[in-house]
Amino acid sequence: MEVSRIIAEIDAQIVKLQQARALLAGTTATTKRTGPGRPKGSKNTAATAAATAPRKRKLSPEGRKRIADAMKKRWAERRKQNAKG
Repeated sequence: MEVSRIIAEIDAQIVKLQQARALLAGTTATTKRTGPGRPKGSKNTAATAAATAPRKRKLSPEGRKRIADAMKKRWAERRKQNAKG
């Protein structure tokens, strides 16, 4: 027997066993994974993730000026330290 044929038969048996397990467990959902990634029909898609993502914060002009002034002060202190050393 070829290896690919053996693998195909094992995969078929796995699907049958998963269906039997689902029936015994009381669930009718039988999902077959075809590859990596999110299953089709998933609730958590990119569109819903973007809608629930936190909104980007905006800086007020006063806040932006405070940050700019603080950075200028920091750079001035750094230049002063470099001039001494």
